Amino acid sequence: MAATLHDPRTPVTVAEAAPLRHRTGLLALPEVRWAAVATVAFALGVAGQFAGGPAWLWGCLYALCYVTGGWEPAVGGLKALTEKTLDVDLLMVVAAVGAAAMGQVLDGGLLIVIFATSGALEALATRRTADSVRSLLDLAPQQAALITSGGEETVPTASIQVGDVILVRPGERIGADGEVVDGASDVDQATITGESLPVDKGVGDEVFAATANGSGALHVRVSRPANETVAARIVAMVAEASETKAKTQLFIDKIEQRYSIGMVAATLALFVIPLLYGSDLRSTLLRAMTFMIVASPCAVVLATMPPLLSAMANAGRHGMLVKSAVVMEKLGQTSQVAFDKTGTLTEGRPRLADVRVMPGVALDRDELLALAGAAENLSEHPIAKAVVSAAHEAGLLLRQAADFGSAAGRGVSARVDGRLIEIGSPIHLLGREETAPTEAAAGAATAELEEAGWTAVVMRVDGVPAAVLGIADRVRPSSAGAVAGLTALTGVAPVLLTGDNRRAAAGLAAELGIKDVRAGLLPEDKVEAVRTLESEGTRVLLVGDGVNDAPALASAYTGVAMGKAGSDLALDTADAIIVRDDLATIPAVIELSRRARRLVLANLAIAAVFIAGLVVWDLAAHLPLPLGVLGHEGSTVIVGLNGLRLLRNAAWRRAL
Repeated sequence: MAATLHDPRTPVTVAEAAPLRHRTGLLALPEVRWAAVATVAFALGVAGQFAGGPAWLWGCLYALCYVTGGWEPAVGGLKALTEKTLDVDLLMVVAAVGAAAMGQVLDGGLLIVIFATSGALEALATRRTADSVRSLLDLAPQQAALITSGGEETVPTASIQVGDVILVRPGERIGADGEVVDGASDVDQATITGESLPVDKGVGDEVFAATANGSGALHVRVSRPANETVAARIVAMVAEASETKAKTQLFIDKIEQRYSIGMVAATLALFVIPLLYGSDLRSTLLRAMTFMIVASPCAVVLATMPPLLSAMANAGRHGMLVKSAVVMEKLGQTSQVAFDKTGTLTEGRPRLADVRVMPGVALDRDELLALAGAAENLSEHPIAKAVVSAAHEAGLLLRQAADFGSAAGRGVSARVDGRLIEIGSPIHLLGREETAPTEAAAGAATAELEEAGWTAVVMRVDGVPAAVLGIADRVRPSSAGAVAGLTALTGVAPVLLTGDNRRAAAGLAAELGIKDVRAGLLPEDKVEAVRTLESEGTRVLLVGDGVNDAPALASAYTGVAMGKAGSDLALDTADAIIVRDDLATIPAVIELSRRARRLVLANLAIAAVFIAGLVVWDLAAHLPLPLGVLGHEGSTVIVGLNGLRLLRNAAWRRAL
């Protein structure tokens, strides 16, 4: 019933992906069209029936609902029968038809609509994920500047060979994985590694396709063909993991085969055996049909779905979109939580966290910050924006800078009020006069800030180190509470999985109380880390936001994406989405899922008691059909109303 993702064993190229994009229109899928027709026909039939319309009219509408909504699961169920498997979809179609035959046309139509809608939502979600996976390749440019013996030639990215050298100009995206052979620049690798700040790249450094070049020009020798880049491997990993997770079923589905076979066998026995002993056809058929009605799994299905759907609705009202009932059930089984760092536990936006003024400098902190803000005001670098923003927040006046200059990977320089201001990497601005007191103090401050996991930036005034600026990512206000709540809920502290450097990761982990830190991870490393955790018997819930998190989100037992900060690929790959990026919703939804599961078990017990009682009555004596229908519908209503209890806001407050 669901759409099929790209075969993960076959690399995807930009050329292959291009014609497959933008196909996720709501009515583009046949499952959605059939479900829509069935739902409309059912609604019109109900309206016509209760409005006193002619029976032939609403009867035809119900028939249209049965045909359009039931033909696909019926065909699928018959096909499963040829493989010696009894599909619950076929059983529900038979139960619906049986209900109609006994005069319960509305009940049967409702079952048809529920199953058709479920199949349509599954198909739509799968297709959207497939389209989003393919659209990742849009990040890599379709053309590249190839350096040849005759100069420069523009060629399709897909035609680039290993060993070719390409030119990447300032502001362009890199077209292939490779090694820098000339030039220097800062490269934003967030799509691949999740690092919050651009990384300085020079000769000998590795770069990745689909990452954004900064202010310098780079000559890159290609190390992998276009269909084997890290970005292409992300596509393959997401597809492979999504196909694996698509096999997950609800708790009740695990016993559907035995129940279905037993019910069909008992119905046939009730029909055939009495006939062999001379019973009349009409009474025997009536008794068998009564048995099929009272033993049909309608109440069992409703025992499962209303609690999970109510929990989904309640979670949605409070900031988490859960994509399916299967996911809602799985959330409560979480035994280990893993977090991405940048954009998840942090906001992914650098801020100026500290200004260390060097001894002997005549200027105070605010004066230095005003000079730094004025010098950085003409730069587009994320660190520059953090410095300028801090100066504005402090209410400082930023004067006009002159003679502005910027060197990729080094920093900026400008004249402000006649002073030469230089701001940049400690590697380039320190070490010239190791014995000078300010040089030694700046080196010590740099080491201290980097040890804390921050990025250190040196500021020189007229050639003398005047301050060291500490740049850090903003920790989300809800992060600490979420980590503490999840630790209490699961009994195990969360794990940190990040592509950022170990110092930055360790600093954040210490602040939030996370002990297990795995840093410097590429997308495939995150997938391996998740699989390692799950091989130890845990069910991992991974929270992430970026393209680089998508394979691990798809691979984890459950994946949760950040709604505001999340990339399209992460949002479509994840099983649930935190709409307002409030991490406090995660422990609350896990607890809500556990309450839903307890309600499911209670409802199954209620349904089992009703079904057993009605079946025993029908077998031991003669159960009148009206009483059988009343008992069957009564049990359905009871378990349905019981499941709706989780819609109340009080259920959410108890989960917090």
